[in-house]
Amino acid sequence: MSIHHFNIKVATPQRTIVAIDDFPLYDNHITFLFGESGIGKSLLSKALYGLLDTSDLTVTVNDKPYCDHLNSRWACDIRNNSFFVFQEPSSHLNPLMKISEQLNEGSLENIDDTEIMEYLWQHSTDSTLNTIREVYPKPYRPSGGEKQRILIAMAFKKLTAFMENRDADASSFFVFDEPTGSLDNRYRNLFLNLLFSKFCKRHFSAVIITHDYSIISEIYNSYRNLVPFVHFKELSRIDECKVSVDDFSADDYLNWLNKSQWTDPPVSQTADNRVLEVAPEFSIFSRNLCIYKDEARTVKAPLIINKGSVVYLKAPSGIGKTTLAKIVMGIYKSDSFKMNLCGRSYNEKSHESLWHKEIWGKKAGMVFQHADESLNLQATVKETFDALKERMTVDLNTQLNLLFKQNIIDLIINKKVAYLSGGQKQRLNLLRTFALNTQLLILDEPLNGLDFVNVKKVLDLLNKLRLGGTALLMISHNEEIFETLIDKNNIFYLSEK
Repeated sequence: MSIHHFNIKVATPQRTIVAIDDFPLYDNHITFLFGESGIGKSLLSKALYGLLDTSDLTVTVNDKPYCDHLNSRWACDIRNNSFFVFQEPSSHLNPLMKISEQLNEGSLENIDDTEIMEYLWQHSTDSTLNTIREVYPKPYRPSGGEKQRILIAMAFKKLTAFMENRDADASSFFVFDEPTGSLDNRYRNLFLNLLFSKFCKRHFSAVIITHDYSIISEIYNSYRNLVPFVHFKELSRIDECKVSVDDFSADDYLNWLNKSQWTDPPVSQTADNRVLEVAPEFSIFSRNLCIYKDEARTVKAPLIINKGSVVYLKAPSGIGKTTLAKIVMGIYKSDSFKMNLCGRSYNEKSHESLWHKEIWGKKAGMVFQHADESLNLQATVKETFDALKERMTVDLNTQLNLLFKQNIIDLIINKKVAYLSGGQKQRLNLLRTFALNTQLLILDEPLNGLDFVNVKKVLDLLNKLRLGGTALLMISHNEEIFETLIDKNNIFYLSEK
């Protein structure tokens, strides 16, 4: 196995965005690259692939101008032989071309995609796939998950072409940037199965950028024989702009997972201890939804959370988990809905002013899935907490120290939120909601964009809040983690009727 070592620096005229002394790429091996959102995983990969615009950026690779890297034999080879799956599919798909046309552009034209598409759309009819092929991409059409699978299909078409290349010395560098971010575990596992089945036929170089640490379990359970060809790496921050790539121990994750479980404290199951009860059936946006106690969705049940208890709400993407959370918080107006929160009943006829006066930030707080939606990007980190001073039980520095190192706090305290990394925004998002000290805490994808160190820190903080009596409603695609942590009796399922 040969290893390429790259020194990379990406800067604007004003500042260095990201710099790394040694970014290793392993020939004909697969690397899973973890790390905090916004730390530079995508940017470094794009730099190596040749996708950065030097009209806005100054890029050096191995201390040489970017054009030298772009003209190198390796860079030319990988652009000819490989494919880059972008994190946001809409940035790749052309809204003026049908999906079928884009699936057959350029070097993809002579590769039949029927088998790949049918595999990625398991159990779909020919008419479903034919309809998708005729679509002109728009923001919500096809769905986010379908757009991801379309890009994955393109990558596998290119991979098929590479496998048919008779040049045994041809270089490859397939990049999959969050390829399963909008997919549930079933489709994620289909992706992994297709990836490794291709790899077994002809080895290639690939980097999979992901926040899904549960991929490790799937690889060890299903592809253990291929572990010698797999690298788990994590990008870590050295200072504000400099990063390093470190080995990530699969055993550390697996051992932590095996030892992790939250046990509900001994709380009397009386009405006095009930924080939230949501009636099983509700409707919104002309859709009828129902909460169930069993995975088969046969036993309707109210969603009940007691003091010091955590409930995990499960459903595929797009069914309505976040919608239900926003109904509880009074952000969405339902067609029909009943709940009891902290001893008071609310329904679709309750005036919206009640939520503002009694619930929002008082009885309940919510961590939104996307930090950008809930934070004022033009406010500084310090200003983000100014309105909460009377609610906070500790000073701001102590609060930030829960999830930030002191040297980072000193760097960001007076910085606008807009200039923080995705992972830093998410930690700020969490800490601001924790500071409200509400009886109910709703968490929509609380681990979004976090590295493993901060995943463990956030979960420890949530456990402390729970043990202190806070009721938690958890919404997350991190199924393996939360199914391990949370008692199966506290798992509910949401489905459309």
